[in-house]
Amino acid sequence: PVLGSRAQLAEVLRQHQVDEVVIALPEASHEELLDMIGACESVHATVRIFPDFFQIIASEMSIGDLDGLPLLTVRDVALRGWRLAVKRAMDIVGSACALIILSPLMLLIALLIKLDSKGPVFYTQERVGLDGKPFPIIKFRSMRVDAEQHSGPVWATADDPRKTRLGAFLRKTNLDELPQFINVLLGDMSLVGPRPERPVFVEEFKKIVPRYMERHKEKAGLTGWAQIHGLRGDTSIVERTKYDLYYIENWSLLLDLKIILRTILNQFRGNRNAY
Repeated sequence: PVLGSRAQLAEVLRQHQVDEVVIALPEASHEELLDMIGACESVHATVRIFPDFFQIIASEMSIGDLDGLPLLTVRDVALRGWRLAVKRAMDIVGSACALIILSPLMLLIALLIKLDSKGPVFYTQERVGLDGKPFPIIKFRSMRVDAEQHSGPVWATADDPRKTRLGAFLRKTNLDELPQFINVLLGDMSLVGPRPERPVFVEEFKKIVPRYMERHKEKAGLTGWAQIHGLRGDTSIVERTKYDLYYIENWSLLLDLKIILRTILNQFRGNRNAY
Protein backbone atom coordinates (compact mmCIF):
# COMPACT_ATOMS: atom_id res chain seq x y z
CA PRO A 1 0.00 0.00 0.00
CA VAL A 2 1.06 3.59 -0.65
CA LEU A 3 1.19 5.41 2.69
CA GLY A 4 2.40 8.76 1.40
CA SER A 5 4.91 10.63 -0.73
CA ARG A 6 8.65 11.06 -0.08
CA ALA A 7 7.93 14.52 1.29
CA GLN A 8 5.69 12.90 3.91
CA LEU A 9 8.23 10.21 4.88
CA ALA A 10 8.99 11.51 8.40
CA GLU A 11 5.28 11.92 9.15
CA VAL A 12 4.48 8.40 7.92
CA LEU A 13 7.34 6.86 9.92
CA ARG A 14 6.24 8.69 13.05
CA GLN A 15 2.58 7.75 12.59
CA HIS A 16 3.32 4.05 12.12
CA GLN A 17 6.20 3.95 14.66
CA VAL A 18 8.62 2.47 12.12
CA ASP A 19 11.94 1.19 13.52
CA GLU A 20 13.73 0.33 10.26
CA VAL A 21 13.61 1.66 6.70
CA VAL A 22 15.04 0.01 3.58
CA ILE A 23 15.79 2.40 0.69
CA ALA A 24 16.04 0.78 -2.76
CA LEU A 25 15.08 3.45 -5.28
CA PRO A 26 17.17 3.40 -8.48
CA GLU A 27 15.60 6.66 -9.68
CA ALA A 28 16.45 8.60 -6.51
CA SER A 29 19.02 11.38 -6.85
CA HIS A 30 21.87 12.00 -4.42
CA GLU A 31 19.96 14.89 -2.84
CA GLU A 32 16.77 12.82 -2.53
CA LEU A 33 18.68 10.04 -0.78
CA LEU A 34 20.09 12.54 1.72
CA ASP A 35 16.61 13.95 2.34
CA MET A 36 15.20 10.46 2.97
CA ILE A 37 18.06 9.56 5.30
CA GLY A 38 17.50 12.80 7.20
CA ALA A 39 13.77 12.04 7.54
CA CYS A 40 14.55 8.57 8.92
CA GLU A 41 17.12 9.90 11.38
CA SER A 42 14.69 12.56 12.61
CA VAL A 43 12.48 9.78 14.04
CA HIS A 44 15.47 7.58 15.06
CA ALA A 45 14.67 4.87 12.50
CA THR A 46 17.54 2.61 11.40
CA VAL A 47 18.42 3.19 7.73
CA ARG A 48 19.33 0.34 5.36
CA ILE A 49 20.33 1.23 1.80
CA PHE A 50 20.91 -0.89 -1.30
CA PRO A 51 24.71 -0.48 -1.84
CA ASP A 52 24.57 0.55 -5.51
CA PHE A 53 22.80 3.76 -4.56
CA PHE A 54 24.72 4.63 -1.42
CA GLN A 55 26.88 7.58 -2.51
CA ILE A 56 27.26 9.66 0.63
CA ILE A 57 30.49 9.86 2.61
CA ALA A 58 31.65 6.85 4.61
CA SER A 59 29.94 6.04 7.89
CA GLU A 60 29.98 3.43 10.59
CA MET A 61 28.21 0.59 8.75
CA SER A 62 27.56 -3.10 9.04
CA ILE A 63 26.77 -5.46 6.17
CA GLY A 64 23.72 -7.68 6.24
CA ASP A 65 21.07 -9.06 3.95
CA LEU A 66 17.31 -9.21 3.56
CA ASP A 67 16.17 -12.39 1.83
CA GLY A 68 19.49 -12.59 0.00
CA LEU A 69 19.60 -8.89 -0.91
CA PRO A 70 22.86 -7.30 0.36
CA LEU A 71 22.26 -4.21 2.47
CA LEU A 72 24.36 -1.74 4.43
CA THR A 73 23.06 -0.74 7.85
CA VAL A 74 23.85 2.78 9.05
CA ARG A 75 24.47 2.00 12.70
CA ASP A 76 23.37 4.14 15.59
CA VAL A 77 26.60 5.16 17.32
CA ALA A 78 25.05 7.42 19.97
CA LEU A 79 26.24 6.95 23.56
CA ARG A 80 24.12 4.56 25.59
CA GLY A 81 24.13 2.91 29.02
CA TRP A 82 27.20 3.16 31.22
CA ARG A 83 29.14 5.24 28.70
CA LEU A 84 26.46 7.91 28.80
CA ALA A 85 26.45 7.81 32.62
CA VAL A 86 30.25 8.18 32.78
CA LYS A 87 30.23 11.12 30.39
CA ARG A 88 27.46 12.87 32.33
CA ALA A 89 29.28 12.33 35.64
CA MET A 90 32.42 13.88 34.17
CA ASP A 91 30.35 16.83 32.91
CA ILE A 92 28.82 17.48 36.34
CA VAL A 93 32.10 17.24 38.26
CA GLY A 94 34.09 19.15 35.64
CA SER A 95 31.62 22.02 35.20
CA ALA A 96 31.02 22.42 38.95
CA CYS A 97 34.75 22.58 39.67
CA ALA A 98 35.32 25.01 36.79
CA LEU A 99 32.57 27.36 38.00
CA ILE A 100 34.00 27.39 41.52
CA ILE A 101 37.62 27.91 40.43
CA LEU A 102 36.80 30.49 37.76
CA SER A 103 34.17 32.43 39.75
CA PRO A 104 36.56 35.31 40.69
CA LEU A 105 37.56 35.74 37.03
CA MET A 106 33.93 35.59 35.91
CA LEU A 107 32.94 38.26 38.45
CA LEU A 108 35.75 40.50 37.17
CA ILE A 109 34.64 40.03 33.56
CA ALA A 110 31.05 40.85 34.53
CA LEU A 111 32.19 44.10 36.15
CA LEU A 112 34.31 45.07 33.12
CA ILE A 113 31.40 44.44 30.75
CA LYS A 114 29.18 46.80 32.74
CA LEU A 115 31.90 49.47 32.66
CA ASP A 116 32.67 48.97 28.96
CA SER A 117 29.22 49.27 27.35
CA LYS A 118 25.52 49.55 28.03
CA GLY A 119 23.54 46.35 28.27
CA PRO A 120 23.34 43.10 30.24
CA VAL A 121 26.36 41.09 31.35
CA PHE A 122 25.09 37.82 29.90
CA TYR A 123 23.75 37.08 26.45
CA THR A 124 21.56 34.09 25.63
CA GLN A 125 21.08 32.79 22.12
CA GLU A 126 19.17 29.82 20.75
CA ARG A 127 21.39 26.99 19.55
CA VAL A 128 20.65 23.48 18.29
CA GLY A 129 21.65 20.62 20.58
CA LEU A 130 20.94 16.95 21.25
CA ASP A 131 18.44 15.37 18.81
CA GLY A 132 18.16 18.69 16.97
CA LYS A 133 16.36 20.37 19.87
CA PRO A 134 17.04 24.06 20.58
CA PHE A 135 18.37 25.35 23.90
CA PRO A 136 19.50 28.77 25.19
CA ILE A 137 23.28 29.02 25.24
CA ILE A 138 24.77 31.42 27.80
CA LYS A 139 27.71 33.71 26.99
CA PHE A 140 29.26 36.88 28.28
CA ARG A 141 27.96 39.68 26.06
CA SER A 142 30.65 40.63 23.57
CA MET A 143 28.61 42.62 21.05
CA ARG A 144 26.40 45.68 21.04
CA VAL A 145 22.86 45.15 22.29
CA ASP A 146 21.42 46.05 18.85
CA ALA A 147 24.06 44.05 16.94
CA GLU A 148 21.60 42.26 14.61
CA GLN A 149 18.69 44.68 14.68
CA HIS A 150 19.08 45.60 11.00
CA SER A 151 21.19 42.77 9.58
CA GLY A 152 19.50 39.72 11.09
CA PRO A 153 21.58 36.58 11.90
CA VAL A 154 25.12 37.07 10.59
CA TRP A 155 28.16 34.77 10.76
CA ALA A 156 30.87 36.22 13.02
CA THR A 157 34.10 37.29 11.30
CA ALA A 158 37.52 38.50 12.43
CA ASP A 159 36.75 42.18 11.72
CA ASP A 160 33.14 42.04 12.92
CA PRO A 161 32.02 45.64 13.63
CA ARG A 162 29.34 44.47 16.07
CA LYS A 163 31.87 43.63 18.79
CA THR A 164 32.46 45.94 21.75
CA ARG A 165 35.99 46.94 22.73
CA LEU A 166 36.09 44.42 25.58
CA GLY A 167 34.09 41.93 23.53
CA ALA A 168 36.85 41.64 20.93
CA PHE A 169 39.27 40.58 23.67
CA LEU A 170 36.78 38.18 25.27
CA ARG A 171 36.11 36.44 21.96
CA LYS A 172 39.78 36.27 21.01
CA THR A 173 40.60 34.58 24.32
CA ASN A 174 37.39 32.50 24.44
CA LEU A 175 36.54 34.03 27.83
CA ASP A 176 33.07 34.93 26.55
CA GLU A 177 32.26 31.20 26.61
CA LEU A 178 32.94 30.62 30.33
CA PRO A 179 29.22 30.88 31.29
CA GLN A 180 28.59 27.79 29.16
CA PHE A 181 29.84 25.75 32.10
CA ILE A 182 26.37 26.55 33.47
CA ASN A 183 24.85 24.96 30.35
CA VAL A 184 26.99 21.87 31.00
CA LEU A 185 25.95 21.67 34.65
CA LEU A 186 22.27 22.00 33.66
CA GLY A 187 22.64 19.19 31.12
CA ASP A 188 22.08 21.26 27.96
CA MET A 189 25.68 20.73 26.87
CA SER A 190 28.69 18.52 27.54
CA LEU A 191 32.30 19.46 28.21
CA VAL A 192 33.23 17.81 24.91
CA GLY A 193 31.12 17.49 21.79
CA PRO A 194 30.27 19.19 18.49
CA ARG A 195 29.96 22.96 18.88
CA PRO A 196 26.32 24.08 18.62
CA GLU A 197 25.12 26.34 15.81
CA ARG A 198 22.16 28.68 15.49
CA PRO A 199 18.96 27.19 13.98
CA VAL A 200 19.13 29.43 10.90
CA PHE A 201 22.62 28.16 10.07
CA VAL A 202 21.72 24.54 10.82
CA GLU A 203 18.92 24.78 8.25
CA GLU A 204 21.45 25.96 5.66
CA PHE A 205 24.20 23.48 6.50
CA LYS A 206 22.01 20.37 6.52
CA LYS A 207 21.06 21.06 2.89
CA ILE A 208 24.64 21.15 1.64
CA VAL A 209 26.67 18.97 4.04
CA PRO A 210 26.05 15.18 3.97
CA ARG A 211 25.21 13.71 7.40
CA TYR A 212 25.34 17.15 9.03
CA MET A 213 22.39 16.40 11.34
CA GLU A 214 24.22 13.36 12.74
CA ARG A 215 26.27 15.86 14.77
CA HIS A 216 23.20 16.14 16.98
CA LYS A 217 23.29 12.50 18.08
CA GLU A 218 25.28 13.75 21.07
CA LYS A 219 25.10 16.84 23.24
CA ALA A 220 26.81 19.97 21.99
CA GLY A 221 30.14 20.64 23.66
CA LEU A 222 32.20 23.49 25.07
CA THR A 223 35.05 22.18 22.97
CA GLY A 224 35.46 19.36 20.50
CA TRP A 225 37.67 17.27 18.23
CA ALA A 226 37.24 19.81 15.41
CA GLN A 227 38.14 22.77 17.61
CA ILE A 228 41.46 21.38 18.85
CA HIS A 229 42.42 20.90 15.20
CA GLY A 230 41.87 24.58 14.45
CA LEU A 231 38.41 24.20 12.90
CA ARG A 232 36.46 26.96 14.55
CA GLY A 233 35.19 30.38 13.56
CA ASP A 234 34.99 31.04 9.82
CA THR A 235 36.35 27.64 8.70
CA SER A 236 35.05 24.83 6.47
CA ILE A 237 31.75 23.41 7.74
CA VAL A 238 32.35 20.23 5.73
CA GLU A 239 35.69 19.63 7.45
CA ARG A 240 34.26 20.44 10.87
CA THR A 241 31.44 17.98 10.30
CA LYS A 242 33.91 15.22 9.39
CA TYR A 243 35.81 15.79 12.63
CA ASP A 244 32.58 15.93 14.65
CA LEU A 245 31.37 12.63 13.19
CA TYR A 246 34.75 11.02 13.85
CA TYR A 247 34.42 12.03 17.50
CA ILE A 248 30.89 10.64 17.80
CA GLU A 249 31.82 7.35 16.12
CA ASN A 250 35.02 6.88 18.14
CA TRP A 251 34.08 8.26 21.55
CA SER A 252 35.99 7.12 24.61
CA LEU A 253 36.70 8.61 28.02
CA LEU A 254 40.37 8.83 27.06
CA LEU A 255 39.49 10.79 23.91
CA ASP A 256 37.43 13.27 25.97
CA LEU A 257 40.32 13.76 28.40
CA LYS A 258 42.72 14.25 25.49
CA ILE A 259 40.48 16.92 23.95
CA ILE A 260 40.09 18.75 27.27
CA LEU A 261 43.87 18.76 27.83
CA ARG A 262 44.54 19.96 24.26
CA THR A 263 41.93 22.69 24.70
CA ILE A 264 43.64 23.98 27.85
CA LEU A 265 47.04 23.97 26.12
CA ASN A 266 45.63 25.74 23.06
CA GLN A 267 44.08 28.37 25.32
CA PHE A 268 47.54 29.45 26.45
CA ARG A 269 48.98 29.27 22.93
CA GLY A 270 46.16 31.29 21.40
CA ASN A 271 43.99 30.46 18.39
CA ARG A 272 44.09 32.53 15.21
CA ASN A 273 40.53 31.43 14.33
CA ALA A 274 39.10 32.68 17.62
CA TYR A 275 37.02 35.82 17.09
